[in-house]
Amino acid sequence: MQHCEFPFFVTVVVSFETWKLVKTMKRISKKLDFLQSQASKASIWASAWVATAAHAVNDLPGGPAVNQLDFHPAASKIAEEQHSLHVFMMVLCTVIFVAVFAVMFYSIWKHRKSVGHKPATFHESMTVEIIWTIVPFIIVILMALPATKILVASKDTTNADLTVKATGYQWKWGYDYIKGEGEGIAFISTLDNAHREMSNAGKPAGDDYLLKVDNALVVPVGKKVRVITTANDVIHAFAVPSLGIKQDAIPGFVRDTWFRAERVGDFHGQCQELCGKEHAYMPIHVKVVSAEDYTKWVDAEKKKIAAKADDPSKVWALEDSLKRGEKVYAANCVACHQATGKGAGAIKALDGAAVVLDADKTKQIMVLLNGQNNQTMPAWKQLSDTEIAAVITFTKNNWSNKTGQVVQPAEVLASRK
Repeated sequence: MQHCEFPFFVTVVVSFETWKLVKTMKRISKKLDFLQSQASKASIWASAWVATAAHAVNDLPGGPAVNQLDFHPAASKIAEEQHSLHVFMMVLCTVIFVAVFAVMFYSIWKHRKSVGHKPATFHESMTVEIIWTIVPFIIVILMALPATKILVASKDTTNADLTVKATGYQWKWGYDYIKGEGEGIAFISTLDNAHREMSNAGKPAGDDYLLKVDNALVVPVGKKVRVITTANDVIHAFAVPSLGIKQDAIPGFVRDTWFRAERVGDFHGQCQELCGKEHAYMPIHVKVVSAEDYTKWVDAEKKKIAAKADDPSKVWALEDSLKRGEKVYAANCVACHQATGKGAGAIKALDGAAVVLDADKTKQIMVLLNGQNNQTMPAWKQLSDTEIAAVITFTKNNWSNKTGQVVQPAEVLASRK
């Protein structure tokens, strides 16, 4: 029998058709991959849109606005003048930009080589040199005069009705009313703990997210308020855009600025100098109230101070000291050391800490009075002897720390000397 074989050309045709089929399948596969990729991107964008809609926020009066491009609405005369200066500078720079580039592009087009123009052969022109020296000089003077006027006015802190010292700490502000109505009032202002918990959980909410504090800086409307700035650890910056103020707070130095609020309301700012890992958690809240409401607030604060003015010679029982210490810890310590006492990052844990468990109470007292670790742990001298004693007692007898030790205010007072 003879073998029956396919002719050569049939084999070639089959191979060619197979190759075309493979190519077609590859193209289909690529298109499917592309469509799958686009669907995935669309899903991501849809999810992002839904998430954005779910966390939609509104403009915050006295604070940032959604999609904001311009300055915050001014609440003081100096802020209005700063905004007017900004508009003037923008208009002037825009006019210069348009004029210079209009002349340049006109010259390039009008005198192009393709229409037969030839370059000039002169080497210098005294007239041109005088013009391009005098005109920029006049422009700079026109810009400098109003800018200098506003800058000088913003630094004139004389004849203030109220003087407040703002001290920057990592990461909170301390306010001391040192002259005027309210003299003697002092407190710490820190981010509201609920907002910190939102941030830790990755679930922001509210128009004032990361701008709400536990104690606002309260001032009367229409009064000149001088703000003296300094810092306890690193450089901070005290800034409230609606009031037109921004002043660095530098350790070991005293700087000052001022404002006069023209209307009542809440005005928000933040530290504007990178000051460490929790720089974003250092808001400023200035609450401007009427003169009558300010007087009421001062009276209420002084009553609180009088209530806290405990006798340092009083001997506290463990249970009473723990209750007082828990409040002090919640107001001043929980932001860094956490409610669990475990700390975070560079913040050392208090639960199981050697200095907390040590029988020598003086060691922990000195930490609170002087700070440690290059002010990673700031000094808390502004707290009363009773408050320091109570919070130390609380840490020594909370979580897994069960020392049974009670620190008395008299021991803190002795360590201050």
